[in-house]
Amino acid sequence: MLVLINFLYLSEVDNFSLGVDVQVSKEKILIRNLLDQYAKIGRIGRPVNNTADRITVEFGLSLIQIMDVDEKNQVLETNVWFTYKWKDVLLRWDPHVYDNITTIMVPPENIWIPDIVLYNFADSRLKEQRSALVVVDSTGDIIWMPQAILRSSCNFDTTFFPFDQQQCHLKFGSWTHDGTKLDLQFFDGIDRFMWDDYIPGNEWDIVGNHGARNVKRYECCKEIPYLDLKFFITIKRRVAFYSVILLLPCSLLSTLTMVIFWVPPESPAKLQLGMNIFVAFFVLLLLLAESTPKAADRIPLIGAYFCLSMVMITLSSVLATVVVNMFFRGIRVNRVPAWLRRLMIDWVARILMIRGQFMDKDAEQSKRNNWGVKVTGEKQGPYQDQDVRFAKVCLLDNVKDERVTVSTSTDEHISMQENFEERVLLTAKTTLAEDIRTIREILEKYKDRKLKAEMKDKCVNEWKIISLVTDRLFFTLYVCANITGILILFFGQ
Repeated sequence: MLVLINFLYLSEVDNFSLGVDVQVSKEKILIRNLLDQYAKIGRIGRPVNNTADRITVEFGLSLIQIMDVDEKNQVLETNVWFTYKWKDVLLRWDPHVYDNITTIMVPPENIWIPDIVLYNFADSRLKEQRSALVVVDSTGDIIWMPQAILRSSCNFDTTFFPFDQQQCHLKFGSWTHDGTKLDLQFFDGIDRFMWDDYIPGNEWDIVGNHGARNVKRYECCKEIPYLDLKFFITIKRRVAFYSVILLLPCSLLSTLTMVIFWVPPESPAKLQLGMNIFVAFFVLLLLLAESTPKAADRIPLIGAYFCLSMVMITLSSVLATVVVNMFFRGIRVNRVPAWLRRLMIDWVARILMIRGQFMDKDAEQSKRNNWGVKVTGEKQGPYQDQDVRFAKVCLLDNVKDERVTVSTSTDEHISMQENFEERVLLTAKTTLAEDIRTIREILEKYKDRKLKAEMKDKCVNEWKIISLVTDRLFFTLYVCANITGILILFFGQ
């Protein structure tokens, strides 16, 4: 049974192959005749009548989409349509013989096609274009429009990242034929990308587009020209994404760096804030390194600014340490040297317009410390004479009480009263002298303690003033250095 079925099937196939009851169109007959003739002659070799004839090939490029711009690997990936146009003398026919057929489509594998390739090819694939039928005219004119995904090498300059513009080119030419055998021209004279069907991307905008036809002659054979076509494209990056990811954090961190100098020296947050900002800038630098080539000739300016900011943050932390040391220095050492006090308080504070703050405080302190004179009549500097006057009043009251007691004695001891008064006065004088001497010793000790305390406070306050002036000076220098660095980096190129 199976043998019978196979026999019947083979009979049907043979009847079909013999053309039984099958109507063949003129188009198929035309294509078969042309390809049979082409196969007999051979598809290898230029389709010209004479060897000395040049075949003219027009080449055009339609840009469909910029698929990827890989700055790290220096590769531009694009979706394009090729347009080839040339004349093949072996593919001509009389339309009247074939039902007025003027155009046919044939596979490119069966005819000669020009070997136009991308010179700056950067793809692991050996074939970059999809297969497409060739449109053949009865006059022998051929148009071929295959689609391709191209990965071309491009030297990206990321100096002004993310405000950068990149110019790339795609270089096409015949891989084997020189200019005497194949004349390469732009398609319809259009010396640029055709982008009627272009699909805009999210990251890049096209700001420039042109082409150039080059004729190159080598030293070995200057009489032979080698032709190529270059298509240049200039693209500009959209910065909205990078403004949020890199620029905004950078601006905020730079502002926080200035805040370090306004934190009080006695606060431990002064150094902690600097270290945290340093780590944040380091993270931004790592993000930038992921988006730029590792072996770039020039580093991006924003990367240089990150490094500058990290250096300035390190410097600001060191300066903050110096300021904190000055702030607490007065507790451990003597007064500020005269030259340093004159330099920082009289000159630097005046230049920075903050001297008035310290002078007002010193004037109030001087008023509060205006103390009177000593008991001996010598000037006491910062001491008041209230305690001395109080001691005098107490002694006189004691003497008065003793005199009253003596005066109330009986009248019959008048003779003895004079002697007693003399004795009392002598005793009172001795007691008064001893009391005054004791009071003087107490006041001297009190004066010494007050002097030492005031000298210590004055020393501490002077070092605090020096630290605050130094902190303001470092802040001014930091702002100037930061602005200078930005101007040099971004406007000095």
